[in-house]
Amino acid sequence: MTTPQSWEARAEEYSLYGFTDMPSVHQRGTVVLTHGEGPYVFDTNGKRYLDSNSGLWNMVAGFDHKGLTEAAKAQYDRFPGYHSFFGRMSDQTVMLSEKLIEVSPFDRGRVFYTNSGSEANDTMVKILWFLHGSEGNPKKRKILTRWNAYHGVTAVSASMTGKPYNEVFGLPLPGFIHLTCPHYWRFGAADETEAAFVQRLARELDETIQREGADTIAGFFAEPVMGAGGVIPPAKGYFQAIQPILKKYGIPLIADEVICGFGRTGNTWGSQTYDFTPDAIISSKNLTAGYFPMGAVILGPDLADRVQDAVEKIEEFPHGFTASGHPVGCAIALKAIDVVMNEGLAENVKRLAPRFEAGLQELAKNPNIGEYRGVGFMWALEAVKDKPTKLPFDASLSVSERIANTCTDHGLICRPLGQSIVLCPAFIMTEGQMDEMFEKLEQALKQVFAEVA
Repeated sequence: MTTPQSWEARAEEYSLYGFTDMPSVHQRGTVVLTHGEGPYVFDTNGKRYLDSNSGLWNMVAGFDHKGLTEAAKAQYDRFPGYHSFFGRMSDQTVMLSEKLIEVSPFDRGRVFYTNSGSEANDTMVKILWFLHGSEGNPKKRKILTRWNAYHGVTAVSASMTGKPYNEVFGLPLPGFIHLTCPHYWRFGAADETEAAFVQRLARELDETIQREGADTIAGFFAEPVMGAGGVIPPAKGYFQAIQPILKKYGIPLIADEVICGFGRTGNTWGSQTYDFTPDAIISSKNLTAGYFPMGAVILGPDLADRVQDAVEKIEEFPHGFTASGHPVGCAIALKAIDVVMNEGLAENVKRLAPRFEAGLQELAKNPNIGEYRGVGFMWALEAVKDKPTKLPFDASLSVSERIANTCTDHGLICRPLGQSIVLCPAFIMTEGQMDEMFEKLEQALKQVFAEVA
């Protein structure tokens, strides 16, 4: 067998790609990266790219933050690894749990650690099943989410994810129910006001609970802003309409803040941005600013007390991961929270968010941009063939993939999602870098729309 020589050939020969457009890989090759500086990354050919996706939403402090790497090095020297089983955990784990409750919307609670947001959502489902079974309600197992939501890739969290690509795995599993996506621009009826659209979704939720039976529903999971669904903020008043219904039936509301949490929407939590208090929060990504794989389930006071009672009944919570509460990850997370909240990153998001929106508003004047949407430092542009009717391009044209590939040619990394282009840069982005992002994106849009429109 002849060994491939180039980085691109070696990647394609030995790697199984996740969420990757394979025709693009076969035609263009893999971009193999070597290092980063600030919000930029560099490939094996020395080409520099402005990463407006901040890795995968998570590298919010950039790719070379000395404080974060030093925190990791110091903890590796001090105590390089441990678990959180059998009544033992590191001091960093204890301190991080204290910090997470301190910065959460809760006055008290409990934290459980995982290695990713997918595992955290999976764990939260198991917690709900465990809790309801302990309280004498073993039928309360159904999980409510929304179409176009993204909650992860484990069998359970993928079942929660309302995306058709999971059908290739035979998912969702039974008992996972997807409600209407709260995207008014796309799913509102022609003569329907935004308020009427919200009331329709609230009625759908109430009717679904009555049809399925409140005594069979374990919880409702929702991203404050749908991230991997294409950056979809909720219709105005959505959470205020649905939360009273959930409370009426005693169904916990779980905020999946994997993407929104720690500053992405302009506040510490997306639930703060949209003015609701969940019963629990799922955190990951920005929790460690991308410098360590970690997720967390943050239980509010009611669920924390009830789960602890369930644990006491059987004398343990039979769940966990080898690296749950890893001391290095916790040390990095403590530093990352400090960096975002106290080094000006959160303030920079608030300061530049209006400039971000203004730049997108200008790009949206293009006749093939149907909508721009988002909040804080997470936005999307939706490509359309016909703006008045919102008619999308034929899927065979792969318009968003073309735009993203053309951006890459110009030294800009952005993300295609459906027919949208997503921009979610690092919180350290400067005004000049934002201008660079918009200039390169505008060039790509003009080039691609000239080819397909």
